[in-house]
Amino acid sequence: MPLYAATSNPGKLREFATSASTQNIGVFPLPRLKEIPEPVEDATTFMGNAELKARAYSLSQPNALVFADDSGLEVPALNNEPGVRSARYADDAGFHESGSKDERNNALLLQRLNENPNRAARFVCALALARDGQILLRAEGVVAGEILHAPRGTDGFGYDPLFLISSLGLTFAELPAEKKWELSHRGRAFRALLAEIRTASL
Repeated sequence: MPLYAATSNPGKLREFATSASTQNIGVFPLPRLKEIPEPVEDATTFMGNAELKARAYSLSQPNALVFADDSGLEVPALNNEPGVRSARYADDAGFHESGSKDERNNALLLQRLNENPNRAARFVCALALARDGQILLRAEGVVAGEILHAPRGTDGFGYDPLFLISSLGLTFAELPAEKKWELSHRGRAFRALLAEIRTASL
């Protein structure tokens, strides 16, 4: 059974394809993705954004199963910021410190947390599967951790260098790729989606 992923991120595609291959499911990049107008991600929840992307992108590939994800970081001490605006956190705030977008997002997060002793955080990933504009299945994955006072590690992306898995004493940016996929919110969400696909009549 082929699934089409509405992402051009090679890391995500590799992780999705590897995980699905164990279930005899093929994952492929959605054809002509860059030519399709991006839907406005204006939902207030991760699942809402995943659904609107899955609906929009599935219309470009008739009769195909297309899935989309939306994910980000929630920090309870900051009223669950950055949340659905995780990728645009610094830009939304007009925070223009030098560095890449990821570096600026991380710097703003650390500035807003400052010396707050409550460093608890969670990564959330929502996945939605659609065909011809209709949502068929949904899945979500969550992983808990804490925010460090300074980044550690050189792998990963986004907030990974700040996100510590307490039980391991390692950040997501310090974990081997296989271990990160095993523990990550995206890995958990995708495995949950595959489990639903196995029991559904699609």
